[in-house]
Amino acid sequence: METPQTIHTPLTLEELKKRHKAVRNINIEHREKLSMLEKWAVWITEKVGTMGFFLIIFTWTILWLAWNMFAPVAIRFDPYPAFVLWLFISNMIQIFLMPLIMVGQNLQGRHSEARAEADFDVNTKAEEEIETILQHLENQNELILKILNQLNKVAPGEK
Repeated sequence: METPQTIHTPLTLEELKKRHKAVRNINIEHREKLSMLEKWAVWITEKVGTMGFFLIIFTWTILWLAWNMFAPVAIRFDPYPAFVLWLFISNMIQIFLMPLIMVGQNLQGRHSEARAEADFDVNTKAEEEIETILQHLENQNELILKILNQLNKVAPGEK
């Protein structure tokens, strides 16, 4: 006689669905939690950190310097070699942008952490589902082997 084996009963599909919360769209959740100032900081960070912005500043600087070096002396507004006004304006731009960029980077970092957490949740859920599927397959293998053993016992007796 066969000894009874303990067969691990895998979770049913309904049980799996009950155990897991719905997958969240972390991008939407993150956007909804931002205040208007935070949205503005992220927008500035995204726009300032582009090649387009760099080219605008670079072009503006070249035009500013060229105008004040080569334009008629009477219409120069920040004459060579000092460029004091340009230094003041460029420093003010940097002073104002630096904290805004840092705030935007912090917000983007929090968003990245939230996405990583959501990815972890999805991966954990997928791992549990895969384990359940593997358990189902193992149980099916055991049942198939039992059926084959019974068929093999019956088949020699028929001859």
